[in-house]
Order: sequence, then structure tokens, then C-alpha cells
Amino acid sequence: MANKLNEYMTSHFDMKTFNHMPLQTIPEVHTQSIKGKRFYVTPEGNKYPSITTVLSGRNAEGLIAWRKRVGNDVANQIMRTAAKRGTAVHELAENYLNNEELTNQDVLPLAMFTLLKPELDNINNIVLQEGALYSDKWGVAGRVDCIAEYDGKITVIDFKTSTKEKKEEWVENYFIQCTAYCEMFEERYGLAINQIAILIVTEDGAMQTFVKDKKDYIPLLQPAIDDFWKKQDGLQNSL
Repeated sequence: MANKLNEYMTSHFDMKTFNHMPLQTIPEVHTQSIKGKRFYVTPEGNKYPSITTVLSGRNAEGLIAWRKRVGNDVANQIMRTAAKRGTAVHELAENYLNNEELTNQDVLPLAMFTLLKPELDNINNIVLQEGALYSDKWGVAGRVDCIAEYDGKITVIDFKTSTKEKKEEWVENYFIQCTAYCEMFEERYGLAINQIAILIVTEDGAMQTFVKDKKDYIPLLQPAIDDFWKKQDGLQNSL
């Protein structure tokens, strides 16, 4: 089945071959759930919250109101479906960028991938994919989708899926998340990255691309981290 999918893609689309420029491997970190929150344990034994966990409670009023409106059971089902869809599209994108065969056969993720593909084709000279990073300075960690040249400039790139288009003001957390990845990457590898790109593909056939400069979101990073710890009822002191 995978071969048939690749035959179809090759016959209908120009399939790019991506250049990879891997950096020296850094010691791997592993994840640990602490009171329902995702943490990363560094080689030195430090426990840092995932940046997505940190940001999940930021400006969450809309999500809370939505859950209340539709009910928890419906909300949980919608979120499980969205997570499955996102994982499938990520897998397709990762395989494509790795010059590997595409393996997912589901119609919706494949359709969304074909919308995403022209933006992926703007990527080259990939230095890191699905790489775990952490920062001792900021005390956060995470796993970045891709660091590569995007339109010729080294960029932290994040792939997102959505049911429908999002207004820019709704995705500020994405910009903060990728800003944190820029900071983590520079701390671990000594290479500064200033550009971030958020690629959002939607179920209703839209492709959104947001390219930003991390300097505009650095001022929002520490307040988000501080706000996370304020809500953790002394957890930081027990780690």
C-alpha cells in the first residue's frame, strides 16, 4: 500500500529531495509525567516543563468556555480526533522531509499533506528534525518539528493542523513556543536563530503561513513561564 501511495504521489506531484546537514548529536533527554504535566529530564537530572505544557494554560479562557458549551465528552472526542489527525500529517511531513516513503493511507491526512507540501518545498538544508531541546536559562524543554533553511534563511519551523483557519491573534502561543525553541537551540548548539515559521493546514482546505522574528516574542516568554509556575501549587520546589 505504501508503494502505491508513493507511486501516486510521484506521478501527480514533483517530489523534492531534501538536503540534510545534521549537527553533532547532543545527549538525549527523556520525558516524565509529573502531576499530569509533561516534563523533560535533562542529562544533568534537571526537570523542565515542556514549553507546550507551559503555554497550555495561557489565555485558556476561550478553551474553557468552549468545553463548557459543548460538554467534556464531546470536547474530549474532538481533541482526540484532532490529535490523531495532527499526528498523521506530521508523520507524512516528516517522512517527506527525510526523503522516505510516505506511509499514511488515510484520506484526510493525505489531502492535508498535499496542501502543506508546497510550503514544505520551501525548506532545505535541514539541521534538526523532531529534536529534543532544553534551556537551563529559561528552565523549559521541548521537541521541535524542524530547524532548516526556509526560503533561504535558517528558521525554526512548526507544523500545525486545524479544523478551520485561525486568526493571527489566536496563535500567539505558537510564536512563543517557537521562540523558546530558538533559545533552546542556541543554548545547546551555539547557533542563533531569529526567524520562526508556523505552517498551518486546515481540514477545510486552507494553508496558512506565519513568518515572524523571535525578538517580538522574547518579552512574552518569561511572563508565560512565571504564570505557569504560579498555578502549580509549589510543584517547582519539590522537583
